[in-house]
Amino acid sequence: MTIRRIDVGPRMSDIVIHNNTIYLAGQVGAPGASVTEQTKAILASIDELLAKAGSDKTKILQAIIWLADMNTFGEMNAVWDAWVPQGHTPARATGEAKLATPDYKVEIIITAAV
Repeated sequence: MTIRRIDVGPRMSDIVIHNNTIYLAGQVGAPGASVTEQTKAILASIDELLAKAGSDKTKILQAIIWLADMNTFGEMNAVWDAWVPQGHTPARATGEAKLATPDYKVEIIITAAV
């Protein structure tokens, strides 16, 4: 059983790979930015992290999205829908949660295949 960690920090790793499955740490955008801006930044970060792990967004298995306010669901979805490749949409859940600070409006957690 091999576990590979990429960008390991004192609290968490950005990427963990086990059995050809990639687990990304929750991604957030710039504190205080709009939901649209944070979502765009998060998705760009996800693209970069998946590339580091030898994968891409067509191999995303599951996305868990936390919004600080469900009233911004449509705003986040507008960015998500433009980014996610049709025919490769993952299983997905979206919920409302109090995030690390009030400046964060969106957090996305990804599980993908290598």
